[in-house]
Amino acid sequence: MSDEDRDAGGGRGGTGVGLATKPETKTAKPGLYKVLMLNDDYTPMEFVVLTLQRFFKMSIEDATRVMLHVHQRGVGVCGIFTYEVAETKVNQVIDFARQHQHPLQCTMEKE
Repeated sequence: MSDEDRDAGGGRGGTGVGLATKPETKTAKPGLYKVLMLNDDYTPMEFVVLTLQRFFKMSIEDATRVMLHVHQRGVGVCGIFTYEVAETKVNQVIDFARQHQHPLQCTMEKE
């Protein structure tokens, strides 16, 4: 084998052309967060139901069920969302409650 053949084929007599493979990439799913509503003794139940309907698109039946759960157990899940959506919903609920002078609290936690 000549030096030319070795340089072109890497010493195997080939053409020097190899198979390029693209590394397989897996897209990670975004982390999910639970939006939680906390019970208090001052916010009217009707306001909580309205808030659940407005910001979490719940039917009146689902909103009432979640409101009663919050009232009886102290905390309830309003929904599960990506971080940015959960953060936005928490802020919307708190702002809405403050505008109506209610101490309603809403928070989020990683699922």
